[in-house]
Amino acid sequence: MTDACTNAGLAPQDDAARRWDVLLERLRGLGELTVALSGGVDSRFLAHAALRAGTVPELVHVRGPHVAPAETAYALRWARRQELSARVLDLDPLVLPEVAAGHRERCYACKSFLFRRIADCARGALCDGSNASDAAQFRPGLRALRELGVLSPLAEAGLTKDDIRRLGRQTGLEWNDQQSRACLLTRLPYGMPPEPGLLARLAEGERVVEGILHQAGFADAPFRLRVSDTDCYELHVAAASLPRHVIEQLIGTLHGMGFPSSTVRCMSAVSGYFDAAGPARNSHP
Repeated sequence: MTDACTNAGLAPQDDAARRWDVLLERLRGLGELTVALSGGVDSRFLAHAALRAGTVPELVHVRGPHVAPAETAYALRWARRQELSARVLDLDPLVLPEVAAGHRERCYACKSFLFRRIADCARGALCDGSNASDAAQFRPGLRALRELGVLSPLAEAGLTKDDIRRLGRQTGLEWNDQQSRACLLTRLPYGMPPEPGLLARLAEGERVVEGILHQAGFADAPFRLRVSDTDCYELHVAAASLPRHVIEQLIGTLHGMGFPSSTVRCMSAVSGYFDAAGPARNSHP
């Protein structure tokens, strides 16, 4: 066991602490590295760990209609607070045929497109924030990363999402309990063509929903605003229940923002249209 765990305040016998050591050694061995920074907890934790390993990572953030503006703004603010420069690439995956058609392979096509562009400008070994928990779920984009030779040091070290949140808290990562937010395309069912205007409205709707849930004492509850197969809007909230007045406030606010036929569903967990290769909305080749 190295001194890294002691320095980070982690218990030497802790399995997560051992995986933290493995991660730091892996990052030191890579030398110069480029981190694809989404702004989520995983990619930020990877950059945070690189700094702890004595490496200053290059950060690349993709901005486009599939990314909520608030997420881009936070990613860049966080990078500045770490005194790291972040290169911004403006890319539009909606031009891809698979994405434009809402095909089941949209995630694979999108990841291939985005990471090829990131790889073109990367100065070091290109890494993403995929973790060991992702391997247990349906993640079509992981195939694209493997094909392109993108490294996933968190997954290689065996770090799960729970490990990342815990280690982030113990090693001083800002907002270690940040909820996962997949790209906006996952709010649309397979077979539904994405429109920039709709994606922008969904992003704004989720921003407002986040504020309402925070004020109501549900700041830690994951949620998704999704389009259903029947062209209605569903707000999924990972909570056992919500007070009736909060539900009414959410529905009224969403209706006022141009989301008619909105419903609120409390669930044990929430996700986007990517965790299961379910039936397509329309038949597409």
